[in-house]
Amino acid sequence: MDVTAPCPDPFNLAAYVLQAGAATPDKVALSLLFEDHAEDWTYAQLIQAVRGTATGLLNEGLVPGDIVLMRLGNTPDFPLAYLGALAAGLVPVPTAAALTEPEVAKIIATIDPKLILRDPGVPCPEAENTINLERLRAMRDLTPADYHMGDPNRLGYIIYTSGTSGKPSAVMHAHRAIWARRMMFDGWYGLRSDDRMLHAGAFNWTYTLGTGLMDPWTIGATALIPAPGTAASDLPGLIARHKATLFAAAPGVFRQMLKGLDPVYLPHLRHGLSAGEKMAAAVRDAWNEATDTPVYEAFGMSECSTFISGSPNTPATDGAIGTAQPGRNLEILTPKGAARPNTPGVIAVHQSDPGLAMGYLNAPDQWKAKFDGEWFLTGDQGMMDEDGQITYLGRSDDMMNAGGFRVSPLEVEETMLHAPGVTGIGVTEVEVKKGTTVIAAFYTADAPIKEYTLTDYAQDNLARYKQPRLYVHVDALPTSANGKLMRARLRADYEASRK
Repeated sequence: MDVTAPCPDPFNLAAYVLQAGAATPDKVALSLLFEDHAEDWTYAQLIQAVRGTATGLLNEGLVPGDIVLMRLGNTPDFPLAYLGALAAGLVPVPTAAALTEPEVAKIIATIDPKLILRDPGVPCPEAENTINLERLRAMRDLTPADYHMGDPNRLGYIIYTSGTSGKPSAVMHAHRAIWARRMMFDGWYGLRSDDRMLHAGAFNWTYTLGTGLMDPWTIGATALIPAPGTAASDLPGLIARHKATLFAAAPGVFRQMLKGLDPVYLPHLRHGLSAGEKMAAAVRDAWNEATDTPVYEAFGMSECSTFISGSPNTPATDGAIGTAQPGRNLEILTPKGAARPNTPGVIAVHQSDPGLAMGYLNAPDQWKAKFDGEWFLTGDQGMMDEDGQITYLGRSDDMMNAGGFRVSPLEVEETMLHAPGVTGIGVTEVEVKKGTTVIAAFYTADAPIKEYTLTDYAQDNLARYKQPRLYVHVDALPTSANGKLMRARLRADYEASRK
């Protein structure tokens, strides 16, 4: 596979994802794994459901280019609706089910969707242009729509990510973004058409959507997804019982699985895959000892998916996260230009990368500010050795990581400042024990506030992954000479006090 070949023109993301499966219509594309059984979808059923959904959405009066907001839960409805919208040339906006109604209202005001696809159990403001789950599911049996073919550089989908400004950013991706993911097949996964990929994430998480579903389908492999509510302790049994050859999860899931886990016999499993946040060496070693397989880690971001990883062909060396995937053009940049080997700098992606986003919706200046000439600056620090192995040194801004989601402290602070009794607040990520970090809120108030008052407010106004897990009353917040909040000082003082 030539990963540097240009994306075909005309092109459709959904058509590309389902092309290999069309050649093997009776093969199982998706297995939803329950404790005592599995619900299987063949490729024929998957393709019919996607193209039928495309017909149903077009029958609602939508035209290619229209934006469709997805407020769907952790069910197969999510990927079916996503690919159905793309097949029709519409622009889906997948969003986390954990978002609160006020957060979704802000998104609606920004993107002005023509249609909202809604599971009644997922928070969303009432709107006339809403399709409920029953109507959405009924679309699957309609006459299949033709794929909307067009310029691979046209807008395909929008995903939300927290930005350093404190306001979530709408990241616009082109249809060609899926073509760039081929760089991961050998550069991270070691993916083959006979693989059975078990991803431990939810259907409505973009990590699951890409790594767990679309990438296996693109190559004609089988995707395995645990049923909602599956405990981490049950995953080794599912891996063995359903003969998974690859297992993907966030590091936190690996940690939970490994608690009290004795060595387990997994004869079909080749290796694990980790992304979303950096995996601690102790977790990696424990996984290897328990399963006798390696785990390969990947690094990326919403604007470009993953682009640095270890792989079966090129394992990461000790302390490194891996190398640039084949076909990627990366640099470590300093204020003086490209860094010398083993010199810290900002990890940067060249503007020519086909996986790089088109920009931020309605925020061209914010997108432009991310560039240094032809290089997109990730805001993450790293250094590269003579062999191309990259060591991750942390974020150069104050962004936090919560279970694989990037969270802006400014967004959390802006919300929690309105909590009853709070007069000032600083939010940062702190280490509460070796290898484990949480979002912490340091607040000023006339007197310490009952923790349930703060947690209740956070639950009502922030998605779960954005909610602080630790609240600390302080006499004053540390600020610099020009009055800027010093989050690093908050973090350092707290962690020092625990030693």
